[in-house]
Amino acid sequence: MEDAAALDHRHVWHPFTDMDSWLADEPLVVERAEGCWLIDTAGRRYLDANASLWVNVHGHARPELDAALREQLDAAAHTTLLGLTNPPAARLAARLAALAPPGLERVFFSESGASAVEVALKMAYAYWLFRGEGQRSLFVSADGAYHGDTVGSVSVGHIDVFHDTYRPLLFPTHGFAQPHCYRCPLGLTYPSCDLACADTLDDVLVRHGDRVAAVVIEPLVQGAAGIITAPDGHLRRVAEITRRHGVLLIADEVATGFGRTGPMFACEAEEVVPDLMAVGKGMTGGYLPMSATLASAAIFDAFTDARQVFFHGHSYSGNPLAAAVALANLALFDSDATLARGRALGEVLAAETKRLGGLDHVGDIRRRGVMCGIELVADRATRAPYASEARVGARVCRRARDLGVVIRPLGDTIVLMPALVMAPDEVAFCVDVLTRAITEVTG
Repeated sequence: MEDAAALDHRHVWHPFTDMDSWLADEPLVVERAEGCWLIDTAGRRYLDANASLWVNVHGHARPELDAALREQLDAAAHTTLLGLTNPPAARLAARLAALAPPGLERVFFSESGASAVEVALKMAYAYWLFRGEGQRSLFVSADGAYHGDTVGSVSVGHIDVFHDTYRPLLFPTHGFAQPHCYRCPLGLTYPSCDLACADTLDDVLVRHGDRVAAVVIEPLVQGAAGIITAPDGHLRRVAEITRRHGVLLIADEVATGFGRTGPMFACEAEEVVPDLMAVGKGMTGGYLPMSATLASAAIFDAFTDARQVFFHGHSYSGNPLAAAVALANLALFDSDATLARGRALGEVLAAETKRLGGLDHVGDIRRRGVMCGIELVADRATRAPYASEARVGARVCRRARDLGVVIRPLGDTIVLMPALVMAPDEVAFCVDVLTRAITEVTG
């Protein structure tokens, strides 16, 4: 039988991957995984330092999650939520509503974070339509935002390298200033800036507020922009401005939810209660694709009061296998004190990555919880970036793989995103490898 590497090179089109570079390189074929480690077909071990693209929470091959899948498989692998329900999905909806910020009572299941955001956008627009304000079709999001890859979620994204190709397909949106303290778009310095970046949202809503359906925000951390960590108070200020102008607030917690920033959901850190919240990634502990959109009673009631059907749905919405493992994942948060362990791990990550600050080409180290970005620069004094064609971030990550760590860059920002159970010595090993890789690649 032909090996997986050859078959992959012949047939697989990888997401977010320069396929010319991929086809010229030897692929890493992961055969097994355990704890925070990936094991390839030759038996080599690699530390999974990005939690398999930010989804793994309790480690690979966790017995409790394996058992939940097997038990549900003996009952039913899949039944539709269209006209039916199933026990795991119903119990999971109740559990999510209990964990979420108060008032988010209704749960709509999807399979990806982008889909969960897309659902939120459609719910927000329809909410206003059914209230007799159909002119509210605009959405506002922060510059540098990333909310997924469906057409609606791309429309509210503002990362040119990802989105420019599809600009003619997108509906118009408005942006406001990115909370990027290292490269402040307003040329200011925190905290003397008094969160002026958030106040640019007020300017947008003054001009367009009567046509805006919702403001969409990645709370505390803009993930795909390069782990841009908003300063304290930014999220609360955005929420206050949104409320003052009478528009809805959508929190995209796909990346920040399930303990990544410290609390269960990032909104809790500044006591913000959105009208709609999208969750995904860590929802099943990294086992199966599942996401959800949580909505307030007011959003739900707009549909029922108008006797309207929400014409949106997926074949695998509320899949029992995914729901069962999600419930087991959430149970481990309680039994293992996962949030406390995650917060402690965040402090370990802060202490270890501080060692990188002395390297000549490390410009900025950004962290919130276990979400960490290390920005590499050509000139530390001027903060001048490397030319994109130099692919410095990609080369650092490729060298780290040779040394036993799997990480991914966002441009020239190296992202560390450990599972919440990673051990301190594993974090130290990761930083040792990254130190060597950065030093060798940047010279």
